[in-house]
Amino acid sequence: MANSLANDVLLRLARHGAAARLRELEAEIGLIQRAFPELWSTVGQPPERVRRRVRKSPRGPKRTWSAASRKAVSERMKRYWAARRAGRKK
Repeated sequence: MANSLANDVLLRLARHGAAARLRELEAEIGLIQRAFPELWSTVGQPPERVRRRVRKSPRGPKRTWSAASRKAVSERMKRYWAARRAGRKK
């Protein structure tokens, strides 16, 4: 019985705290709306999502591999995987 009473008291206090926090958030939203009215439409809703600009990579132009480089890597990887398969069979 005491545990039930403690749960009721905790639930009541939690609701009281949640209601107080909600009032604080609503007041803060009002302050933000008054500080930045251009961000809000006439009905009080936030504007549509603003598209983010994508920055170009500062790394410079894209580097491509020559045919000889691709072939060298291909041969190296074929040897690598053949050695791994051979090691697994042992």
